[in-house]
Amino acid sequence: METRKLGNLWPVSALTLGGGGLGQIWGKTDRDEAVATVHAAVDAGITLLDLAPMYGKGEAEAVVGAAFDGKWPSQMRVTTKCILGTRHFDGLEERLETSLVRSLATLGREQVDLFFLHSNIYPDDYVYERDPAYHTYGAVPWTVYVGRIVPTFEKLKAKGLIGDWGITGIGLPRAIMEALRGEPKPAAVQAIANLMDSAGGIRRYEEPAEPRNIIRTARNNDVGVMGIRAVQAGALTAEIDRPLAADDPDRLDYDKAAPFRALCRELGEDPAILAHRYALAIEGVDTVVLGVKNRRELLDIVAAEAKGPLGADVIGRIEALGLRRQVPRIPLDAPI
Repeated sequence: METRKLGNLWPVSALTLGGGGLGQIWGKTDRDEAVATVHAAVDAGITLLDLAPMYGKGEAEAVVGAAFDGKWPSQMRVTTKCILGTRHFDGLEERLETSLVRSLATLGREQVDLFFLHSNIYPDDYVYERDPAYHTYGAVPWTVYVGRIVPTFEKLKAKGLIGDWGITGIGLPRAIMEALRGEPKPAAVQAIANLMDSAGGIRRYEEPAEPRNIIRTARNNDVGVMGIRAVQAGALTAEIDRPLAADDPDRLDYDKAAPFRALCRELGEDPAILAHRYALAIEGVDTVVLGVKNRRELLDIVAAEAKGPLGADVIGRIEALGLRRQVPRIPLDAPI
């Protein structure tokens, strides 16, 4: 499998195995199949696992801990995450370390390579109009990020509990890009990387999403980019494999993506495979995180990665469908 350098960190495989499928949040699987999927990922050359305790209420990390039983392959790197809101600000520093130590125990490791803040980051005076209570459980204001969270991450790094730290780049774009330009800055960012430029149901703000600008800003500041939501929570697959309400953002994206599925039928391609190859071709993306839940799904995408990123002709046909959801501040095709 192709390897790419993750920012200023280390080489990683072009594909990362995500914990969502392992934790059964992307559809039904079982522990045995999830463990087998981890082993298949290692055999396929994947060298990065992206986990979090909230993936299946600890199931994803338990799966990986069971798969390796304390005997981690030397090439394998791993992330975990913590999500915070204002209700967690009393004892915030202790909460971060406690969550991390619990993950380490489950994984059977003394250190994780990257520890991500999974919360939105927002300007201090910002109000989430769709969900005014969101900041209480899933978002942190800028001054808390800079004044408390970043120093805590740096202390955890000095203690040797983490190799480095990052952020999930799904908060207010202007706040995320400011964080990527800051000092100390995250070593990596998880950014939306799909052909619709859509975060679907995890977008909480009203302003236009700017995933390409976030990726560009990361690249310009030597921050590694982990592309997430390549198939936008199933919206870019042949069929969504879980029940969704008609007005669910991911369901609405699936309906909007009908022209993409029609193009895939014309090309004789599986939409999920084509969507992953598109994500692999996005300039500035170092590795694409997979939400697979079993070996079949994993190996299909591994085989697709071996074909290389999509060519300009197919990308052009996809872009011509007009499926992107945002109006960017600068042209999306501007060089990084």
